[in-house]
Amino acid sequence: MTQIHPPARLLMGPGPIDADPRVLRAMAAPLVGQFDPFMTDTMTEAMGLWRTVWDTANEQTFLVDGTARAGIEAALVSLLEPGDRVLVPVFGRFGHLLAEICGRAGAEVHTIETEWGTVFDPGQVEDAVRRVRPRVVAVVHGDTSTTMAQPLAELGRIAHEHDALLYVDATATLGGNAFHTDEWGIDAATAGLQKCLGGPSGSAPVTLSPAAVAAIDRRKQVEAGLRTADDVAPRGAPIVSNYLDLAQIMEYWGPRRLNHHTEATSMLYAARECARLLTAEGVGTAVARHVRHGAAMLAGVRGLGLEVYGDVGHKMHNVVAVRIPDRVDGDAVRGALLEDFGIEIGTSFGPLHGVVWRIGTMGFNARRDAVLTTLAALEHELRRAGHPTEPGSGVSAALASYEANRDVGP
Repeated sequence: MTQIHPPARLLMGPGPIDADPRVLRAMAAPLVGQFDPFMTDTMTEAMGLWRTVWDTANEQTFLVDGTARAGIEAALVSLLEPGDRVLVPVFGRFGHLLAEICGRAGAEVHTIETEWGTVFDPGQVEDAVRRVRPRVVAVVHGDTSTTMAQPLAELGRIAHEHDALLYVDATATLGGNAFHTDEWGIDAATAGLQKCLGGPSGSAPVTLSPAAVAAIDRRKQVEAGLRTADDVAPRGAPIVSNYLDLAQIMEYWGPRRLNHHTEATSMLYAARECARLLTAEGVGTAVARHVRHGAAMLAGVRGLGLEVYGDVGHKMHNVVAVRIPDRVDGDAVRGALLEDFGIEIGTSFGPLHGVVWRIGTMGFNARRDAVLTTLAALEHELRRAGHPTEPGSGVSAALASYEANRDVGP
């Protein structure tokens, strides 16, 4: 056995992406004890930085140790009790994931669906909320399976007018697309580091509104024997998970630092650095950077003669889905890109598997050289596969986009 030595890769798929070198350096910092003053100070600093990234004043803004899915599950099992009605608008693979997790929490799950490649009009969601009367509306912001981003600005109002909480999975969007937690009335939101935030998977930023905290606290009081389930009926079932119990995790991150688990120190360093870099750049500037480089990639794949999938007007800035040309073996092209150029792009799930490639421009890889290198390599492999394309067409189209959008972002 030799020391681990991964091959050099340019990760231009839907995530994970190459972590920013500054984040990797932060992860190499020495460990300290979990109640060392440096450790607890770093946790407090991370909470403040993530409030800026989430654009919120929520006191309960912290990290769940685990990948993005750990954050999703922690939020949903902590908010939902057996028998609660939940509404999940599904417009891709990860809406189905939310519905599955809600079902495992014992909720009565109601879904509405729209064709993949489209998103919901707020009126469709409001009609469903009136019909279902859910306790929670759970929605994905950006679903990487289709590359679509669901508009959120009206959903908080809709949920609150019907006495529901709004949960949002922002794994694929935070840091690369506008996200305004307080302004949009979002009660709970979770993410992961491995996409627009420029880090490795393994830490899930979470933010909770006072209303979400109150819902979780009622369950904590029952579990502690301070109140009975009848006192808080129908709110009162204990949270089924220990590790993902946000009531306990909030106590761990709070001023009393009540022991719950041993914080993943190196991932804490990574998450703090991801947030520090975003706040230093300016979250709005980071979003503009994703807009500019995403637009260049979109122009570039069109310049190669590839058809873009879905409603481009509702596409995330940081990933584009392109239809694999007829008579081109999509997996063979992806394999050749990896073998010949060390570049990874993605396929998709379910009905889109083998139908589209998903190409990302996010986080540390939302930059000019990564976009142009990927387009040049893809052109080469397309020509080898027999797809006619004019030499240099993808790169030329991207460069024209950069020139047209030179004032949009860095």
